[in-house]
Amino acid sequence: MTHPAVSVVVVSRDRPTALRRCLAGLFQVQYAPFEIVVVADPKGAAEIADTPMGDAIKLVPFDRPNISEARNLGISHAAGDIVAFIDDDAVPEPSWLTQLVAPASRPYVAAMGGFVRGRNGISYQWKARSVDQFGDTELMEMNPKRATVLKPRGARATKTEGTNMAVRRDVLIELDGFDPGFAFYLDETDLNLRLARAGHATAIVPMAQVHHGFAASARRRPDRVPRDLFDIGASWAVFQRKYLAESLRREHWRNIRMSERTRVLEHMVGGRLLPRDVTSLLGRLDQGYSQGLMRKRGGAQLASSPISPFKPMAEPPRRSVLLAGRIWSARRLRAEASRRVKNGEIVTLLLMSHTALYHHVRFHPDGYWEQRGGIYGRSDRDDPVFRPYGFAERVEREATRMGAERLLGQ
Repeated sequence: MTHPAVSVVVVSRDRPTALRRCLAGLFQVQYAPFEIVVVADPKGAAEIADTPMGDAIKLVPFDRPNISEARNLGISHAAGDIVAFIDDDAVPEPSWLTQLVAPASRPYVAAMGGFVRGRNGISYQWKARSVDQFGDTELMEMNPKRATVLKPRGARATKTEGTNMAVRRDVLIELDGFDPGFAFYLDETDLNLRLARAGHATAIVPMAQVHHGFAASARRRPDRVPRDLFDIGASWAVFQRKYLAESLRREHWRNIRMSERTRVLEHMVGGRLLPRDVTSLLGRLDQGYSQGLMRKRGGAQLASSPISPFKPMAEPPRRSVLLAGRIWSARRLRAEASRRVKNGEIVTLLLMSHTALYHHVRFHPDGYWEQRGGIYGRSDRDDPVFRPYGFAERVEREATRMGAERLLGQ
C-alpha cells in the first residue's frame, strides 16, 4: 500500500534539549515516506547541527516569537501531500504517522488530530473536543480504537491540538495557513474554525498519540505556572475581532479575564506565586488585549509550490522490543536498552517494584521508552488502586495495553 508523503513540521524556540528529545522520537516513527522540517531559533539550529541527525532534516532558521509565522514558514518548505505538526516538547509513538494520516485515504477528509498524553505518560491531556466561535470547548465521546470522521455541523468545529495534528497541504494553502495575528495561543483553534466554515471534514484518531511534556518557556515555568499572559490577551483580542460581533466582546472578555484571574490566584494560594505576581500578570494580560485590538490579522498567502524538494527519511524499519525486570535491575536493564537503541531497535523498558505505585512513562534521553511502577499498581488511571498480579502476568498486560501504539510484536 502506498502512503501519502508527509512533512512533519516542528517549531522550536529556546528549548534545544527538548528539541533533541523530540527528534530522537521522530527518528523512531515507522512510516514512509516522511520528512522532518524544523523551524528553529539559533539555539535549536545549533543543537541540530551538532548531532548526526542534522543531515536528515530540513532546517529552517527563524528567530521571531510567533508560532503562526514559524508554522507558515514550515509549510512553505514542506513538500509532502500532508503536513503534520508536533511541538518541540512532545514525543510521538512509533505508530503515530501511520495512525494519524490513515483517514486521508478518504479524499473529503482535510484534517486529522490525535490524542495527547500528559507528563506521566499515561493520563490524557486532550482527547476529542469541539470548539465554537467563543473559543469554548466541549468534550466529544469517541471510539478509543478507531478514527471518527466529523463533518462540520452548526456553529461548532472539531478541535485539534497543535502538538498532534495534520492537514492536507493544498487545504493549508487554500486557507492561507495560520494567522500570524496569533503569535501564541488560539492559532490552531482559529484554523479549526476556518476549516469548518470552508466545509472541510476532520478526523479524530485516538490511536495517533504523542506524549506532551509542557516544557518551560518564556511564557510558563516548568511547573506550568505562567510567567507572562501578554500573548494570551493579545490572541483573545484577535479572536474576538474575527469571530464575535462587537456587542458580545465586552462580556466575553470579562469572562476570559475572570478565568485567568482565578487561575493565577489558585497558583498564589498554592504558594507558587506572590500577590505582586498576580497583579503583574493580570496587567500584562490587559496590555496584550489592548495591543491585540490593533494587531494585523489574516492569512499568510502561502506559495502553492514548496521552497525545497521532498527530503525523505532514510531510516530502515525498526523492530520494537520490550525489556522487563525488577527495579533493582534498573542499571543493567537501562544499559541494555541504550545499547539496543543504538543497534536500531525501538525499546520499551518496564521496571516494576513489589508495590502498588502508579505507573509512569517517559521517553528517556537515550532514546528508549521507560515505564516504572508497582506490579500491583495502576497504569490506566481507571484501573483499581490495587490488583493482584504475578510478574509475568503484569508484563503481558502492559505489553497488550501499549502494543498497538508502540508496535510491539510487529
